[in-house]
Amino acid sequence: MIDTAAAAPIAILIAVQTDRHESVFSVTDSLVELGELARTAGLRVGTMVHQYRDSPHRKTYMGSGKIEEIGQVVAEFSAEVVIADDELTPAQQKTLEQILKVKIMDRTALILDIFAKRAQTFEAQLQVEMAQLEYLLPRLTRLWTHLSRLGGGIGTKGPGEKQLEVDKRQIRKRISTIREKLDKIKLQRFTQRERRHELPLTTVAIIGYTNAGKSTLINQLTQANVFSENLLFATLDPTTRRLTLPSNESILITDTVGFIQKLPHQLVSSFRATLEEVVDADLLLHVIDVSHDNWRAMVATAEGLLRDLKADHIPQITVFNKVDALEHIDVANPEYLRFPLRCFISAKTGQRLESLVDSIDQFLASRRKSMTFHVPYSRMDVVNLIHEMGDVSHVDYHSEVTITATLNTIIGDKIMGDLGTHKKN
Repeated sequence: MIDTAAAAPIAILIAVQTDRHESVFSVTDSLVELGELARTAGLRVGTMVHQYRDSPHRKTYMGSGKIEEIGQVVAEFSAEVVIADDELTPAQQKTLEQILKVKIMDRTALILDIFAKRAQTFEAQLQVEMAQLEYLLPRLTRLWTHLSRLGGGIGTKGPGEKQLEVDKRQIRKRISTIREKLDKIKLQRFTQRERRHELPLTTVAIIGYTNAGKSTLINQLTQANVFSENLLFATLDPTTRRLTLPSNESILITDTVGFIQKLPHQLVSSFRATLEEVVDADLLLHVIDVSHDNWRAMVATAEGLLRDLKADHIPQITVFNKVDALEHIDVANPEYLRFPLRCFISAKTGQRLESLVDSIDQFLASRRKSMTFHVPYSRMDVVNLIHEMGDVSHVDYHSEVTITATLNTIIGDKIMGDLGTHKKN
């Protein structure tokens, strides 16, 4: 089952499934996804090998008989790399390389490699480099030369020191430097979000499994021209655009990095500042590739990551995407009905896109109520905003402007907060 793509390194994919297998994906489905990751990284898949065990072998990941079988497969396909579906320990990786005489990678290293290729902004590049270094540090058992691909000098060997100790110290120093730079960027991002709050618009984050069609959706909604491709993790950097709804209310909509099962903890940590765009949102659009056989497991993975981010309380509209790839979809199917707010669209063709826009409008309309604001004359910009965003029923000009209007409480609460902050200042 070799891919017919142009001559590229051939990879053999391996996995262990245990009785304690916690993934919502079957071992076969997980290997298929690993194959998609390999293709995204520019590899061809030779074949897939898996084994059921009580637990992965401490030194070799798989049993000796299966390792021998993999060795034969490597020779048969002239494979250059073997990729494990789980994160390998340094000992497992080293032993497998000694036995099989080819490069050994795991899912974590593969995803990190893809992120490194996809990162475009300075922030994303720093985040990926830090994740790579954190992954590499416990695996640093060879000479420093194998770090050259990361760029920059490692330093010179000190008197009486082992090169390994020098390397580790230099990596820790680089990680510390990157953290400092990311902290500054995080502060800038926080300032940007605070400025958005000063312009009190509803913030909407597009989330979902990688390759569900998030970038295509934001392009269709806002003509954002975000790069989109039928590959996993086609885009990493969040893009925020303004969208005016039929009700004439404006919102800020942000595309975010895609989710995936077994997302390396190094990336979750490194990209936490970016993922704060999700935590900070007033509404989530959870995009699902409904044409994918494994969409239910993808939903479970996304929901788990939202819980980890403590963002599962944020209201969601479930967007079942890629209906154009299905001959028929039964919208009354109980599997879909469990999602209270839902719509069925094709971001690619624009089919039923208006139903999603209407759903956002209806969500905001359901949160409209009458609110009264006390605005100092120095903040007539707020008075103008209330007129723009709400239906004003009463205005009184005395020592301050007292204005009553029916409007979206998300915006109303932000205005109240802004006025409260102004008074404190």
